[in-house]
Amino acid sequence: MPDQSDPPKDQSPFWLFELFTEIGIIEQLSRALLEARLPDGIIAPHFAVLNHLMRGRDGQTPLTLARAFQTPKTSMTHTLKVLEKRGLIALKSNPDDGRSKQAWITDAGRILIGTTITDLAATYSRFSQDLDMQSLGQIKPALSALRSYLDNQRDTDIDNR
Repeated sequence: MPDQSDPPKDQSPFWLFELFTEIGIIEQLSRALLEARLPDGIIAPHFAVLNHLMRGRDGQTPLTLARAFQTPKTSMTHTLKVLEKRGLIALKSNPDDGRSKQAWITDAGRILIGTTITDLAATYSRFSQDLDMQSLGQIKPALSALRSYLDNQRDTDIDNR
């Protein structure tokens, strides 16, 4: 009997569905770990926007952020208003057109990112003791390639529905 982890010889879409199901469950569980360490009123999508801005993408417009996160602009605008109200970002007029805004992470936003990552460190340390880190290291490149492929295909797949 073939190993269940091996893809079938015909590269069945069902195997890919099972793979994406596993990835989805991992996302849900990791989101719960993250959100347990965030302040009240801040959720994983808020943290994701802060992290996106902190990773060198500061100064993006709400529309650019909405496209990056594949969410409606109205949803992104709401997320940005929550973050601005908390002092985690600053919304400034876009000097290129004067009409749109740009989102800039504040020092408080950077501190929240750092504190949250530090709070997760103990959990991650336990993971590194309980899990086979070498195996996880071997799957990371494949997951990165899958993410890159999906990212490059997102507009094509939407157009081909």
